[in-house]
Amino acid sequence: MTKKEFRHTYKQKRLDISSKEKLKLDDLMLLQLQTFNFEGVKTLLTYWPMANMAEPNTLLFSSYLRHFVPELQIAYPVSNFSDNTMKAILTDEDTIYTTNSFGVTEPKEGNLINPIELDLVFVPNLICDKQGFRVGYGKGFYDKYLSQCSEDVTLMGFNYFAPVEIIIDKDDFDIPLNYCITPDDVFEF
Repeated sequence: MTKKEFRHTYKQKRLDISSKEKLKLDDLMLLQLQTFNFEGVKTLLTYWPMANMAEPNTLLFSSYLRHFVPELQIAYPVSNFSDNTMKAILTDEDTIYTTNSFGVTEPKEGNLINPIELDLVFVPNLICDKQGFRVGYGKGFYDKYLSQCSEDVTLMGFNYFAPVEIIIDKDDFDIPLNYCITPDDVFEF
């Protein structure tokens, strides 16, 4: 299937998961996350889950990391929809968030972090394939941003579904995940 076909199919599949089942699946993904060694991770770029897209609860995962790595610096993306780019803003307990017209919750203000300084990035995805290539929402924000990160950055996706065999219309600029965490398994690429 193509990205467009996967995008349509997996948006609906996520929306079909009941709230009760979603809580259970998020807890199972947290258990999978807890198997990782986060030694050396000092900076995390995560994202606020969009409820209207039934995204996995990344707030649960970043809260675990904040507890496990007390000095962890956590950043959230701020998107520029006029040129489909994003930047990462460091957050703290005083950060004020706003939700834009696209339903994306972002920090209202804060200090920029250079992409090269990130150690771990939680990357949104509707589905990925067995090579780690993912289907996002189709605007290329993350691939553009991730191309600026260090070669050593760890790219991690969370998904309710196991990877598919192959996405047939990958682009040269697509950047694969290193890991995809599902409720039942951790896939390494």
